[in-house]
Amino acid sequence: MPKEKYDPPDPRRCYTIMSAEEAANGKKSYWAELEISGRVRSLSVSLWSLSHLTALHINDNNLSRIPPEISKLPHLVYLNLSSNKLRSLPAELGNMVSLRELLLNNNLLRVLPYELGRLFQLQTLGLKGNPLSQDVLNLYQESDGTRKLLNYMLDNLAVHPEQLPQRPWINLKDRDTLVPTAVFTVMCYNVLCDKYATRQLYGYCPSWALSWEYRKKGILEEITSCDADIISLQEVETEQYYALFLDTLKGRGYDGYFCPKSRAKLVSEQERRHVDGCAVFFKTDKFSLVQKHTVEFNQVAMANSEGSEVMLNRVMTKDNIGVAVLLEVNKDMFSGGMKPVQGGGLLLVANAHMHWDPEYSDVKLIQTMMFLSELKSIAERASSSSSSSGPPGPLGPPASSDPSSSIPIVLCADLNSLPDSGVVEYLSNSVVAENHKDFKELLYSECLTNFSCNGKNGNSDGSITHSFQLKSAYDSSLMPYTNYTYDFKGVIDYIFYSRTHMSVLGLMGPLDTQWLVDNSITGCPHPHIPSDHFSLLAQLELHPPHAPLNNNHTHNHHPLNGLHLPTHR
Repeated sequence: MPKEKYDPPDPRRCYTIMSAEEAANGKKSYWAELEISGRVRSLSVSLWSLSHLTALHINDNNLSRIPPEISKLPHLVYLNLSSNKLRSLPAELGNMVSLRELLLNNNLLRVLPYELGRLFQLQTLGLKGNPLSQDVLNLYQESDGTRKLLNYMLDNLAVHPEQLPQRPWINLKDRDTLVPTAVFTVMCYNVLCDKYATRQLYGYCPSWALSWEYRKKGILEEITSCDADIISLQEVETEQYYALFLDTLKGRGYDGYFCPKSRAKLVSEQERRHVDGCAVFFKTDKFSLVQKHTVEFNQVAMANSEGSEVMLNRVMTKDNIGVAVLLEVNKDMFSGGMKPVQGGGLLLVANAHMHWDPEYSDVKLIQTMMFLSELKSIAERASSSSSSSGPPGPLGPPASSDPSSSIPIVLCADLNSLPDSGVVEYLSNSVVAENHKDFKELLYSECLTNFSCNGKNGNSDGSITHSFQLKSAYDSSLMPYTNYTYDFKGVIDYIFYSRTHMSVLGLMGPLDTQWLVDNSITGCPHPHIPSDHFSLLAQLELHPPHAPLNNNHTHNHHPLNGLHLPTHR
């Protein structure tokens, strides 16, 4: 439903006529409303070129039909067709999703197209004085009848059986033939948990296609058809993690780790089942679990607030979390090259879901800094224990290297941040200025140094750094959006990886944008698309511990040397 109340146009509309002198002097007029009157029988085709119109008054005429071209006026908020001789309406009226007021009183309508149900922002629907069927009138005359009638129509609107077009697989690079490498796929997917899939947020989706019972089939199909070696999911409901995701994926050779948001500790057992969180799954024939970790951002914020009120009031009050699993890579995964690999080494896989509200860019950035700071501690502890337990082997980092950068990392996340945000700048460049605009000039600087790689002594320029050398698997030009709703379309989901240890061989590309437009898809979820997010899938190549990364041929578009690729929807 719309956030702001719609005010209908003033019935006492006033007109101003431009003088001949003003017109001669080249004065321009702009009008967003148009009234046509005079017992008009048909409309001029030139009307459909006025695509800027927001209100159209064509009531009190002799129109017997409205052509489907009316949908070429996509910005109409108000449309008055009352007191004409309309016997039917074009289905295309349902594409005019900006409409808040549609007046059809005193016509000859016996039936209405079910496509009107797609007008999810409509607040006023005038139907009086039409010979409509009794079942339509019964619904319409109930309290909140407009909404009930429109929901009924949307829920009963036939869905085209056409399948989604296949998302393309994009080859970026050939596998390295000089050294043995391990190739694996990583999926990142926000599955939209049931609690957030409401008609208020997604009024354009039929209620049956919003229900979890329906959506979970499409979500599982998306996950299983990608068949990724590592799967990172956000918005997984606690109960569904155990009953659906873990249960299904265990049978397909995965193990997993899950943690719900921090509020799970504070609510009743009944409510706890519906708290969502982050999950990571991995194929047990390729990776074995060494450690699992949860990072509770509100706890980290409290421990590092240094008396900062904004830290306590803004960051600590958000209960988002991140999870991480430290995995040992099976040495049998490494193939190619001249020499066999002694050991597979470690891989740190992290998954997080940052705060959603666009007004809290500072919180998203600090949550990301906190997450990387915690991951650094995990990596340092792991690399020091692996180097101290036994002779120097492939697991032990060379003495000179930064211990946290000796373990390769894959970071999947719904960052709720666009590619030009401070969050993505910080992850990609390993640095962000403490006066970055996303901090909103709030007084954080004292406590931010706790999360910087340089610690309290810090950089003289006051920037915050991290030691992971990360790169986004998806170039920002590749995906136009990962989240697709009526009022927001953009990239907010990411797969980052250690560019010193890995490279990207291939990616699953975007769903064809033209298909979404041609099928008038207002937003997702949709009967064919079970979440408001699209999944990301990257194929990564991991070099063995201490092997130099041969990155000279990053943009070869040759087939992947006979590598088996996953099948994709």
